[in-house]
Amino acid sequence: MDENATLTRGERTRSEIMTAAQQLFVQHGYHGTSMRQIAQRADIALGGIYNHFDSKEQIFLTVLTEMHPLHYVLPLMSTAQGSTIEEFVREAAKQMVEGVGERLEFINLIFIELVEFKGEHLAQIFNIFFPRIMEFAQRIIQSDGELRPIPLPVLVRAYIGLFFSYILTELLLSKQLPPEMEQDALDHFVDIFLHGILVENPPPAE
Repeated sequence: MDENATLTRGERTRSEIMTAAQQLFVQHGYHGTSMRQIAQRADIALGGIYNHFDSKEQIFLTVLTEMHPLHYVLPLMSTAQGSTIEEFVREAAKQMVEGVGERLEFINLIFIELVEFKGEHLAQIFNIFFPRIMEFAQRIIQSDGELRPIPLPVLVRAYIGLFFSYILTELLLSKQLPPEMEQDALDHFVDIFLHGILVENPPPAE
């Protein structure tokens, strides 16, 4: 059944406004998008927007929170299989990269938040996703394997940061990267997250 068929007229209009706004924000940025443009793209009267949103900033924040790829990616990551920490982390990393890769246009909205809003909405976004992120972290520590005594929130922060940097470099630089920087890159990122870059128990210097 078409999901839109179960929505009320008001819910459909609100959804159409958000979709139109997302497209325009991605194309023109926040300050380059007007309420009139959003109304025209959503095919409604300008005054009709204000039945659903008080301002353009409220529309942007709603798009950023309700359409954020983490809504889709976190459940995928949490269903990753693996009896050991290493198996689980590798599978979850693949799920994260593939999930975000299907919504690359959202990266533009994150940059808009950072550049045009100086990140002022990030705390609100973090509070929305933090409980679900910690649920994912619990899956890591419940897997078979010994962890160093790193605070759980820091562990998750490092995980998200490392693989988000992988996604960004793939998005921005993949066509310019030499082949040796591309070969098995995700596996190497996972290895760095799990084991760092130093050789364990290196041979003594002669």
